Amino acid sequence: MKKIQITIVLLVTLLSANRLTAQDTKEYMVDGIKVIHKQVPKDVISVQLFIEGGTANYTKDKQGIENLTLNLMMDGGTTGMSKLEFKSAAEKIGTTFNAGSNIDAGTLSMNCIKLFWDDSWKLFSDAILHPAFGEAEYNLLREQLIAGAQQSMADPDTYLALLSRQVAFENKDYAKAPEGTPETLTGITLDDVKTYYKKTIGKKRVFLVVVGNISQEDLTAKIHNTLAALPGGSPASSESRTLITQPKTYIEDRDIATNYIRGIMSAPFANDAEGIAYRVAISIVGDRYFTELRTKRSLSYAPAAFYANAGITNPYGVIYITTIDPKQSMQVMVDELNKIKKEGFTEKELRDKQQEFLTTYYLTLETTANQSNALGMAEMSGGWENLDKITAAVNSLKLEDINAVFDKYSNAIVWTYLGKKSAISEADFPQTTPKEKKNKPY
Repeated sequence: MKKIQITIVLLVTLLSANRLTAQDTKEYMVDGIKVIHKQVPKDVISVQLFIEGGTANYTKDKQGIENLTLNLMMDGGTTGMSKLEFKSAAEKIGTTFNAGSNIDAGTLSMNCIKLFWDDSWKLFSDAILHPAFGEAEYNLLREQLIAGAQQSMADPDTYLALLSRQVAFENKDYAKAPEGTPETLTGITLDDVKTYYKKTIGKKRVFLVVVGNISQEDLTAKIHNTLAALPGGSPASSESRTLITQPKTYIEDRDIATNYIRGIMSAPFANDAEGIAYRVAISIVGDRYFTELRTKRSLSYAPAAFYANAGITNPYGVIYITTIDPKQSMQVMVDELNKIKKEGFTEKELRDKQQEFLTTYYLTLETTANQSNALGMAEMSGGWENLDKITAAVNSLKLEDINAVFDKYSNAIVWTYLGKKSAISEADFPQTTPKEKKNKPY
């Protein structure tokens, strides 16, 4: 009876989510700006302006400049309103603004209710078109970001995530820190920020995603009267994809209570056929790690294997553990990978994961903010239209699909270790055993 109840709950969740994703989504151009507009009955409206390029938009010595610029735009007031006036106006109507930058894109976002849509849009567009870039606000924000970067360098998990990318993607854009480092942030001037704004926030490098209960006519008019004034600018640059085909190990000594290990391997693009299969496969690996490393051996509280959602132009998968016994943990992790490569996943694992994967996926789309983010990320991953294909792609997966894709992309792992050097050696970081007949070049 319990299993039947759970199945019914999952089916209701999926049906509700499908009704949400089936709502009318359109793509159109307004005065040179690409717009992805999803009209849903919810009166909470989410708006996100995506700035393409991410770490490809700046040099190594300017790491953090996009994050600093975008946050100053959303949090530093405009030429017509001080920071305090802007914040007060937003608070009165319950509208929130955010900004952020990741390895492949930056975002300027707004969430508001339909009742105050007109007032909220005025604030949002004013912040984009007429940021104040005041000296006092710039100095305060930069100091806050420097403090945050210092804290990130001290936190083993956060630092390991960056360090592992620097090792796996050495001298590439993905080796840069979107949040910046204490050193690079210190060297960024207000003039640098102003120059970056002029160079980056242009029609050829941005697109707008809007989800909510508003009409195309209303949105078009608002863009025409405001964001249409943005300059054309230039398209975002990007470097060629870096496929990990050679194993590597990097050990950094740090006297900490537990040791941190992160392995990176190349992965297919998120929303193509291989990408869907890989995302399901590596999620099953994460389940196996939890069983083998935590439940059976108590080697780690939170072992993990996952697809790095932030990696759009250079996708990769991650296997991770924090442990006091790195030698044994490494052996168990690689033994489990070899077992999968030799024996494959099971039919039961696939069926269970298909249901779980779709339920989890659609639960993340309950809010308009999550939907606008998913549409934007999908657009950069090959097209927002792919979102409507995920259910069919997951349901049609066969065992040979997930076995083949995981075997293909797990032949070379870049290992990064942060912890006591005396507890480990390079010999303790083995690679998986290739399957001679099935190994194919990328």
